[in-house]
Amino acid sequence: MRSRATLIPICVTLAGLASFSVMDGVMKAASIAVGAYAALFWRNVFGLVLMTPVWVTVRRRMGGGWLPRGDVLRLHLLRSALSGVMAGLFFWGTIHTPLAEAMALSFIAPLIALFLAAAFLGERIERRAFAGSVLALAGVGVIAAGKFGGHYAPAAMHGMIAILVSAVLYAANLVVQRRQAQLAGPDEIAFFQNLFISLLFAPGAWWLAALPHPGQALLLGAGAVLAVVSLMLIGWAYARAEAQVLVPLEYTAFIWAALVGWLLFGEAVTLRTLGGVALIVAGCLMAISTRTVPVDNGQPNPA
Repeated sequence: MRSRATLIPICVTLAGLASFSVMDGVMKAASIAVGAYAALFWRNVFGLVLMTPVWVTVRRRMGGGWLPRGDVLRLHLLRSALSGVMAGLFFWGTIHTPLAEAMALSFIAPLIALFLAAAFLGERIERRAFAGSVLALAGVGVIAAGKFGGHYAPAAMHGMIAILVSAVLYAANLVVQRRQAQLAGPDEIAFFQNLFISLLFAPGAWWLAALPHPGQALLLGAGAVLAVVSLMLIGWAYARAEAQVLVPLEYTAFIWAALVGWLLFGEAVTLRTLGGVALIVAGCLMAISTRTVPVDNGQPNPA
């Protein structure tokens, strides 16, 4: 039985993932309405508006500086760059792909994170990890096979490819996330991520992100609130529990994605998708159950 100290971060992570999945549905609707680039830009601008007074209040109360030290600031910038490109690809992909299917394809991220940790942290990957990778890739193949059926559509294939590239970037994001959460508070993470992604997308905003209409602004504002809530909840949890405990919880997002896709977009979950999800989840759980993920020993974890 898990201790209370671990159970609370698990529950907080589950709440954060639920918020994140609902946000994906809201952002899919926004991306259809205004385009993925504009939706992501305005969501982060609205998120920055929400987080600035929080950041100012916390800084004044704690009496700290307005900027974190250089290495932490670079970490915020790195994760923001990864998250910005990752999210842009994912939201563009969801325009052409059912939400549950997109979420299922993104589930290869924890597996990729395992291999990235091995590459950058010098960890040895055990045979179970290779077996898990084969199983998970078979799941991706099952889902992808549907794109080559009788109703093949190039846009659907392009959407799937964008989501798979997004999953690679999300894996790198997972490697950075644990380290970031140990060095910065949830308010700091949410503030700087919204700030840096807004700046990242600002150069093209004049041409690609027209001022949204009131209805669109309401949708984007809801996405911003859900994103901020998710960032803060998950940031809080990752500072208090090991990544190897929390990463497998990512798979609960499929339940919410399937529900949101069905309610908002009338997207049915096919047996092919469920079969692919089962293989991906089984493969990833097999892989991350090995000793390749660093164990928190009280020292800051590079992952």
